[in-house]
Amino acid sequence: METVNVHDAKTHLSRLLTRVHAGEEIIIAKAGKPYAKLVPLAQPKKRRPGIARGAVTEAFFEALPEEELQAWEK
Repeated sequence: METVNVHDAKTHLSRLLTRVHAGEEIIIAKAGKPYAKLVPLAQPKKRRPGIARGAVTEAFFEALPEEELQAWEK
């Protein structure tokens, strides 16, 4: 893990981000002391369409009871 001072980090941010995106972790130091860490984000999981198929029943489409409707209007 490489340590980079704030001035160099500001000057070379695009290069540092490219390295981080490739999997590296970089420490940013201020006055020689670790201040922040650049780490790659986890890749989002691929969405799978239809995962809730069959989970919604006919009851979902029934009208709400009157007291429930009134509670929403308060």
